[in-house]
Parts: sequence; C-alpha cells; structure tokens
Amino acid sequence: MDNSTGFDFLTGTYDVVNRWRKDFLDPAEGDDRWETFPGVTRASTHFDGRASFDEIEFPTRGFAGLTLRLYDPAADAWSLYWASKRTGTLFPPVTGRFQPDGTGVFHGDDEHGGRKVKVRFVWSQITETTAHWEQAFSVNEGRTWLTNWHMHVTRRSSDVVSTTDAE
Repeated sequence: MDNSTGFDFLTGTYDVVNRWRKDFLDPAEGDDRWETFPGVTRASTHFDGRASFDEIEFPTRGFAGLTLRLYDPAADAWSLYWASKRTGTLFPPVTGRFQPDGTGVFHGDDEHGGRKVKVRFVWSQITETTAHWEQAFSVNEGRTWLTNWHMHVTRRSSDVVSTTDAE
C-alpha cells in the first residue's frame, strides 16, 4: 500500500453506523454503556491523493464535523485534524501512517472532560465499499487504551464504480 495516497479509499458518500461510549473515559462494559446512531459522510481527495477532506453529519444528534487529512512527504506521515460544529474549534491533530497491510494508525494528544488524554485512531478492514474506524483514549501515557467510538462506514451503492464502468 502507498501511504501517500492512503485515504483514496474514502472518496465518495458513506452511510455510517456509529457506536460510542456514553462516557468516553468509563471502562465499564455492557450494552447500557454504549449508544448507536447513524451518520452520513461525504469525502474527497485533493493534491493528487495527498489531502483528504470529509464532512460527517449525525442527523439524530444534531451536530456535524469536518476532518482534514494532510500527507507530509518528508515524514511519510499523515496529520488528521478534526473540527466539530458544536465547538467551532480545530482539535489537535493525530499523526501516523498506513501499514503495509492497509491499516492506518494515528496518535496524538488532546483533552477530554478536563483530563489530558492520548488519542489513537485506527482505520482498518478497508475494502472498496466498507471500512472501520475506531477512536481510543489513554489516560496513562499509552500504557492502556480504552476504545470509545467505532464507525462502520459503507459506501452508498450509487458511488461504487466497477472496473467495467471505468473502461
């Protein structure tokens, strides 16, 4: 996999099934600790695949967000920047790269509920029509991680281009 164009897979419109912890830092298990809700994301690539942008809407939650992803060729790494409609602010970036198996792992520093946290994003299970994203926080400098948000994305069928269509 070419890390420099790692987010090419995300171009298009996707339906998103979100599952997040009601409290991002609560390690207790059980279905009552999680909420599931829909989303829709529209993504595009720029700079010959070395920049990626998407807007995601959460219609049942009444908010939206934007992600800007930029590839740094000198570092062979991506920086991912998230902005929320709720706050109107740009969160600190997570940085990282795609591994040869296609999994993307990105780390950064942030704050949640007044506590400093390490943040990890993982993109995995990437196919032509689906992918999985997850977010995890660590409050102990990365010794342990608590996964607190999953997104299962599925490309809308109208956005799928088959190889016979492209010929």
